[in-house]
Amino acid sequence: MQIDRRGLLRAGLGLLGGAALSACGGGSRPAAAPSFVTPTGEQVLAAERSRRTGPVRDFRLVAAESQVDLGGPVVRTWTYDGRVPGTPIRVRAGEVVRARLANRLPQDTSVHWHGLALRNDADGVPGVTQQPIASGAEHVYEFAAAHPGTYWFHPHSGTQLDRGLYAPLIVDDPREPLAYDDEWIVVLDDWLDGVTGTPEDVLAELSKGMGGMSHGSMGHGGSPSSSTHMMMGATSLLLGGDAGDVRYPHFLLNGRVPASPETFRAKPGSRVRIRVVNAGGDTAFRVALAGHRLTVTHTDGFPVRPAEADALLVGMGERYDVLVTLKDGVFPLVALAEGKDGLARALVRASGAASAPAAGARPRELDGDVARYSKLQPAEQARLAPKSPTRSVRLELTGSMMAYDWAINGRRYDPSVIHAVRSGERVRLSFVNRTTMWHPMHLHGHTFALAGSGVRKDTAIVLPGATLDVDFDADNPGLWMIHCHNIYHAESGMMTLLGYQRT
Repeated sequence: MQIDRRGLLRAGLGLLGGAALSACGGGSRPAAAPSFVTPTGEQVLAAERSRRTGPVRDFRLVAAESQVDLGGPVVRTWTYDGRVPGTPIRVRAGEVVRARLANRLPQDTSVHWHGLALRNDADGVPGVTQQPIASGAEHVYEFAAAHPGTYWFHPHSGTQLDRGLYAPLIVDDPREPLAYDDEWIVVLDDWLDGVTGTPEDVLAELSKGMGGMSHGSMGHGGSPSSSTHMMMGATSLLLGGDAGDVRYPHFLLNGRVPASPETFRAKPGSRVRIRVVNAGGDTAFRVALAGHRLTVTHTDGFPVRPAEADALLVGMGERYDVLVTLKDGVFPLVALAEGKDGLARALVRASGAASAPAAGARPRELDGDVARYSKLQPAEQARLAPKSPTRSVRLELTGSMMAYDWAINGRRYDPSVIHAVRSGERVRLSFVNRTTMWHPMHLHGHTFALAGSGVRKDTAIVLPGATLDVDFDADNPGLWMIHCHNIYHAESGMMTLLGYQRT
């Protein structure tokens, strides 16, 4: 069955019509609600036409329940094409991705193309940019991939991201300035689906909040003994305290548990580009390659001035590209589940004779120099042109574990609340974290610059009690999500919308 994207979208946008819409900032009601550009509006189509400079590339995805071997544990989960991670999509900048998704899942789904400045009606947010893709239906996403970089895709439907529905999307630069001999895509994940329950089970338990749990005795990992999924006592100095909500039995690197790791093979002296993607639901990872320093070249697809570091801290939804020159030997690439008791790992083999280190080995580099935002500077070609913000949007991050009432500006996600901007504006988003948790905040359809340094990102960690200001140019019309990329925080309500006013 072929979905009529435009017809169903027009029907779905009726959900937004006539609603009380928020102009910006604190959510006050304007005297007259602004009129917004729709996801299929002419401004959206005009922006898309300007991005198309290459041919159309066709891809097909099948979302279905599958049995997957994680390197020992065998689970039933939901996947793209029966793999975890799914098969990467790879195009050159300016080419058009035409991806036909066949939904063989038992419920509606969607695909969000994370980090890309793409046409609004391809953004994959049900009820906002498209109708849900029904079970048994097909849907075609078509969009130009304008900017080179490391991206990925996943559903924007409920907690489906915390199953196996994710895969990399790489946009190659036809004028690639970096010199390297080989490349390795590394996708990190926290895993429980088919082992201790489902993501829906997790959300149902967390939604009761700490007030709904029995805390008379503490079980494994500092969690209440009556709790299957809620984690307490996960702490991290790098994350400002509480590291996460969910206890996971496994942490994966490219779909493998640490006892049965993937092995990347190269010659000693090879210069390798490693593209790191955190596809986790509730876990940041601290990543290091034993015996090596990393040269950070990109974050969230955009280049930075080369910066040396021992380790990366990668929040959910973030990506980092690094270069490393391999020594002779076998070295673990370890992704420590930050603040939690576990790790993911793979092996880098640049020698045929050396033996692999133990599965639980933790490189000393994990405790070394971490590539924080403050260490990074944008490459000149990635720096926004000097300009003062012409509009500010204040987004207070609110809620707590006690009631599990995560929200923005004290209000759980409401599609009738839309923060207004206009095309051509320089917009400042102020993420003001009023909670005791960290939040990786993601803006759809744009890349923002961290105020002060100018580093370009689309997902950024906001520490507890801190304010993070970011600026972006309003150059991609439509209705766009802003949300925490902790899937359970988002589904509990820490999401809102940004909309372009009609001109």
